[in-house]
Amino acid sequence: MKTLGAVLAGGRSSRFGSDKALAMLDGRSLLDHAATALRSHCDAVVIVGRGEIADWPRPDMGPLGGMAGALINAADHGFDQLLTASVDCVRLPDDLRALLEPAPAFLETQPVIGLWPVAALRDLQVMLEDGSDLAVKAFARGIGARSVASDFVPPNINSAADLDRLTGL
Repeated sequence: MKTLGAVLAGGRSSRFGSDKALAMLDGRSLLDHAATALRSHCDAVVIVGRGEIADWPRPDMGPLGGMAGALINAADHGFDQLLTASVDCVRLPDDLRALLEPAPAFLETQPVIGLWPVAALRDLQVMLEDGSDLAVKAFARGIGARSVASDFVPPNINSAADLDRLTGL
């Protein structure tokens, strides 16, 4: 299966206090760390919410808007599935694809880290157009995605203090 990786980077970073994607960790931006973490698990990686690929149907739809934009791009370019991670996910487990295949599935500890079939695009578009529940877990339930347990706990960077704790690790 041809897999597109997508770094979801269109958030407002309101809890972080500045543009989280551009925050530096060990000399590299979080955006660069996240893209690098995804690369070994995918055939290609895109950045969503920063000009390369827009959130769909508009900005400020949360992770699902980014996922929809990425799924549209994946469909347009012949990918079968989409592997997503947030911009603050600077590390991923080595066995991520093995954990999540077959799609649809997501990490129990961080639902935005998921493997989604491109065929689920229409379901996601309908959900976003309805707008009543924009949680990743609601989308996952709607398409029958599996919640996958793992010993890996992804870093969650919501403040400068969270970022400081990761420096040098």
